[in-house]
Amino acid sequence: MPVALLLSACGTTPPPPPQASVTTVITTPAQAPAPQILVVTPVQAPAFTSPEALNTQAPALPDVVTALLTYSERLRLLNPTDLAAEIAVQGDPGNTPLRQMQLALALMHMPQAADTARALGLLQRVVGSASPEATLLKPLARLLAHQLMEQRRLEDSLERQSLQLREHQRRIDQLSERLEAMRAIERSLTTRPPAATRTPPP
Repeated sequence: MPVALLLSACGTTPPPPPQASVTTVITTPAQAPAPQILVVTPVQAPAFTSPEALNTQAPALPDVVTALLTYSERLRLLNPTDLAAEIAVQGDPGNTPLRQMQLALALMHMPQAADTARALGLLQRVVGSASPEATLLKPLARLLAHQLMEQRRLEDSLERQSLQLREHQRRIDQLSERLEAMRAIERSLTTRPPAATRTPPP
């Protein structure tokens, strides 16, 4: 029995040795840090205001100025007779700035230089007035006064040029008269018969 066991043990093929297990280690490369994201905050440009927007934002004209502009437009449509009647109705404005402005506007539509000078004087009184009522009227009064002064300057310049032209024309007429007189003398000399020659006595 023991011999049989030994023989059987010798005839039995020993099991193969266990294979060593191979563990594959995959090394992943270290990831680079994520790039830093820059956050750019846009700078808002100042809003551009167009000329139309500037006009719409302009303060409204005072009611008294609007009324004067409307009155001036009505005066422009009057004929000379009605305009003279309107000036007569205005009368003496006294120290009231509004009435001074109304009369000045009426006088500005008259063609005479005296009326223009009177209108300029009224506007200058409004500009120099210390009355609270004149505060709203002063910008318009300054504008109209500047316009009248420029108009007077142009009228004076035209008057000087007109005087110079009249003086030049007068001199031209004088020279023409002298030239015509000389031509008349010349014609009289050429048409005169020759003097008779005396025959000496024998």
